[in-house]
Amino acid sequence: MNIGITGYKGRMGQSLIHLIEDTSDLNFAGGIDMGDDPLPLFEKADAIIDFTRPEATINHAKLAAQTKTPLIIGTTGLTDEQEKELASCAKNTAILYAANMSVGVNLLMALVEQTAARLSKEWDIEIFETHHHHKIDSPSGTALALGKSAQAGRKGGDFVTDREGKRNEGDIGYAVQRGGDVVGEHMVTFFGAGERLELGHKATDRSLFAKGALHGARWINKKPAGLYSMRDVLDL
Repeated sequence: MNIGITGYKGRMGQSLIHLIEDTSDLNFAGGIDMGDDPLPLFEKADAIIDFTRPEATINHAKLAAQTKTPLIIGTTGLTDEQEKELASCAKNTAILYAANMSVGVNLLMALVEQTAARLSKEWDIEIFETHHHHKIDSPSGTALALGKSAQAGRKGGDFVTDREGKRNEGDIGYAVQRGGDVVGEHMVTFFGAGERLELGHKATDRSLFAKGALHGARWINKKPAGLYSMRDVLDL
């Protein structure tokens, strides 16, 4: 299977290339960076992996829809409107979109949804995340995805990213730290009367995201057009 990589000069791009070179069933079809013409790569690759920026990712999704090339997206920070554009592109090709490619994080999302569904709104939900000081989006895409999992389980709840004033019942709150070289840490806490439940995940090696993306690439190969998630890949 021939894998193309957008943003191949970046940290994730280089990690993906090294992993591909160590596998027998995957080949590096080539990479593009800012300013390169992406069309030739999209036409020859069996799948494209994209860890870039939201604007570039949407352009790549439109190109993938045009060339019918499966696309694996690990870019974070997409707006609701951009996610709608992805869904539109997925009508013409298979797109795997995940805020986090980690197996552990996606299992955590499933557990958060199940827990939120079983606890009443009297249980307060707070999400705490820490990342390296180069991280751009805040809260992280993974933290927001965990919040959406809680919303899905609870069937509602407003996100609160700026804590000010009294906490309202049903709110899903966020707290953020940025510093050092932290790969990624997420904790979802359910606060009850006299007790609390904590579900968390810590990433210590950035390559786990690349490994998840390659697992997703193998899975999405030959899949029909549609918008998929890592929970689809992992059957969660």
